Amino acid sequence: MDREFGAQSTIEEVLADIDLSGRRVLVTGVSAGLGVETARAAAAHGAQVVGTARDLAKARQALAPFAALGIELAACDLASLASVRACADTLRGAYDGFDVLIANAGVMNCPFGQTEDGFETQFGTNHLGHFVLINRLLPLVREGGRIVILSSSAHAASDVDLDDPGFERTEYDAFGAYGRSKTANVLFAVELDRRLRQRNVRAAALHPGGIMTELLRYTSSDMLLEMTARSARDSEGADGTLPAVKSVEQGAATTAWAAFVAPAEAVGGRYCEDCHVAETTTSGSGVRAYALDPERAKALWAKSEAMVGERFPEPRSSTS
Repeated sequence: MDREFGAQSTIEEVLADIDLSGRRVLVTGVSAGLGVETARAAAAHGAQVVGTARDLAKARQALAPFAALGIELAACDLASLASVRACADTLRGAYDGFDVLIANAGVMNCPFGQTEDGFETQFGTNHLGHFVLINRLLPLVREGGRIVILSSSAHAASDVDLDDPGFERTEYDAFGAYGRSKTANVLFAVELDRRLRQRNVRAAALHPGGIMTELLRYTSSDMLLEMTARSARDSEGADGTLPAVKSVEQGAATTAWAAFVAPAEAVGGRYCEDCHVAETTTSGSGVRAYALDPERAKALWAKSEAMVGERFPEPRSSTS
């Protein structure tokens, strides 16, 4: 690539001189924060953007300053598979294709609860809701398309537990549950990429960075410090102060980089942060090996199918 970007890059810097005219982009979670900024920037650069949100009134209010960009909306509550399936049906009936799917929506550090379908809230919303939505939309993804799934450095705090995803035998820990769901996001991208690369469609996961958005509604300052320690993020030189945070414009930059700028072969099946592909590490920044384990990714896929009661067969012509 001709241009280099990093932790401080903004989405407008990443998309400078990028024309997205003629491309259709789906962004989940466009009622606040990164979803709004991602949708705004993509639309401002010419893309036809469709956003989903659980609360459409809230999304309309958040997007009102950008009404001239024509961002379209569809209802989708990721904590309800009935809503997810209805959304997919609506989108498949309304549009003939998408070039990019961005799984941006999510919840974080929630008190223990369950989705409408009885799944632990964070795993059910962050992973299983997107698992069903994206799989049901795959027939619409055009050749050369990309799927970008927002994960987090919190994946370093916890691997998925395929034997007890709902904390039925494990004491519930809000950040641990969030970490499990974020590891699941990476593993989903790994297996999705393996299945789709023959169609010239690639999938990637990413950490947007620490951003003060509504996602942190359940997170205190003390918990932020604990999260930093448990995810081993920037642990060298930690002095008890809160970790550095990004602006929303900086936080959305890696999403745009992975979706529109980076070479597909570079990001396919990988985990990105700060506008580059992350190295596999055991501490600090980077991605943990278990989150990229292809066999673990296949096992999660099978478990997810069993949990949602729906199969998404591998393309017949796959040789991998």
